[in-house]
Amino acid sequence: MLVHSRTGRWAARALFAVLFVPLFALPLLVILAASFSTHWSGAFPSGPTTAHYTAAVRGESLQALTTSLVTALTASVLALTAGTWAALTAAALRKRGRRVLDALFVLPVAVPSVVVGLAVLVAFSQPPLLLNGTRWIVILAHTVLVTAFAYQSVSAAILRLDPMYEQAAASLGARPSYVLLRVRLPLLLPSLNAAAGLCFALSMGELSATMMLYPPDWLPLPVLVFTATDRGSLFTGSALAVLLMTATLLVLLAVSRIRTKASYR
Repeated sequence: MLVHSRTGRWAARALFAVLFVPLFALPLLVILAASFSTHWSGAFPSGPTTAHYTAAVRGESLQALTTSLVTALTASVLALTAGTWAALTAAALRKRGRRVLDALFVLPVAVPSVVVGLAVLVAFSQPPLLLNGTRWIVILAHTVLVTAFAYQSVSAAILRLDPMYEQAAASLGARPSYVLLRVRLPLLLPSLNAAAGLCFALSMGELSATMMLYPPDWLPLPVLVFTATDRGSLFTGSALAVLLMTATLLVLLAVSRIRTKASYR
């Protein structure tokens, strides 16, 4: 910690608590409390019940959670593959070419996600790539939205790599493909895992573009949360939101354990 005095450390912790609790923790705690309630009593929800969770882990809700997990996992793999490939390519380009590639990948996150959803809808609603009305158009939109984060994460990691490892392998006669697969990518593994976790979390929570694209048989959980709250079912929506957060955190916890092991390799 940058604060070395005992008084300064306590002041920094108190300031963190004052900022963190009302801005981040309190809204999430309210959602958690509402998910176990049936009505509001004054400023707080009341009427303890677990009926909302009973409904949230079966039927349409469970199917929506499965849809979100499949979408996020698929989009994360595709984004990580494309982002890593592009980052490795950009590292070999000159400064001007690298700037152009950076701009192309940052563009989808520089505009509202609903614009990306509209662009994907228009682009893939006509042959020969007719994806409208299928699950693949949702997965494609999520991939476009999160690839920028994979690209930026891996690009930053490549800049921090010590070239001596690759030079030593090449001087011993290793082929470029061997250097890439056995030297460069293993060194990038912690950053790849971090990028994968970020892409997964962003895809799990994506709503704006998804609302424009999802077909009736591919309903992600964020859309179900929105429709439940839009109908006035705030407590059901809260339970679905807690289910979404829990599933996301469990996957991120698993990814963080992999990243920790990779860091000590």
